[in-house]
Amino acid sequence: MLKAIIVEDEFRSRQTLNGMLKLFCKNVNVVGEAENVKEGINLIRETNPDIVFLDIQMPDGSGFKLLEEVGKIKFDIIFTTAYDHFAIQAIKYSALDYLLKPIFMDDLVKAVKKAEEHREQKDKTENINVLLENLKKAPTEPPKIVLSTSDKISVVKIDDILRCESDNYYTMFYFIDGQRLLVSKTLKENEDLLKDHHFIRPHKSHLINTMYIKNFLKHDNGEIILTDGTHIPVSRRKKEAIRESIYNLRFPEEGFTPTL
Repeated sequence: MLKAIIVEDEFRSRQTLNGMLKLFCKNVNVVGEAENVKEGINLIRETNPDIVFLDIQMPDGSGFKLLEEVGKIKFDIIFTTAYDHFAIQAIKYSALDYLLKPIFMDDLVKAVKKAEEHREQKDKTENINVLLENLKKAPTEPPKIVLSTSDKISVVKIDDILRCESDNYYTMFYFIDGQRLLVSKTLKENEDLLKDHHFIRPHKSHLINTMYIKNFLKHDNGEIILTDGTHIPVSRRKKEAIRESIYNLRFPEEGFTPTL
C-alpha cells in the first residue's frame, strides 16, 4: 500500500479526492488530511507519506512554500490545481506530476500509477530545486529541465539542447557541448515540453532547437543543417510550415543563411 496525504484548503475537494482514491486506487491509503501549509508540513513529518496530493494555492501560502520549508523530499508529489500555465510549465520542467481541477478518474489513476513506478527515486530534492528555481525566474528567462535516464537524473538548461532524436519509446538528447543523454520519454512528450522554447519538429524522428539552425536547403522536401554540421530531413507534409517558421524566427547575427 502507498501511504498518501491530501493538503488542500477546500473541505469538499479533500472529500472528493479521498473518495476517488478509495474507489479507483485501491493501493492507496490516505493516512491524513491538512487544510493549509503549516498543517501540511506537520502532517508530512508525522506520517512520512509515499505520496502528497498538494494544492498550489492555500490561504497561508502556496504548495511551493510548503516544499521549501519541509526539508528533504522523500515522497512523490502530485499537485492539484486550477489551470495556471506558468506554474504547470514549471512543474513539467521539473519532471513532477499534476492534476487539473476538477479531477477526472483516468487522470488520477494514471498519476498514481506513475508515482508507484517511480518509487525507486526516493529523493525528489533535485526536482524540487529545479521547480523552485524556475518559478523565481522571469518568464523571459530560459528554464532548466530535469531529464531522467535509466541510471540518473540530469538537470540541463533548455538553451543547451541542440536537438532530439526519436529512439522508439526513448529520446536521444544532443547538447551543444557534444554530450548525449538517452531519456525515457517519447519524442512527442519532449516536443510538448519544449515547444515554447524555439523548438520545431521538421520530421517525425527529429526535434531541433531553431537557435542552432545554420542553413535550410531547398532540394527535395528540404533539409536543415545545424551549427554542428548535422543534416536534418524535413518531411513532405511539414515543408511549408517549417519554411514559414524559419522565416519568422530571429536568428543570431552569425550563422543562418537562408537558401529557400
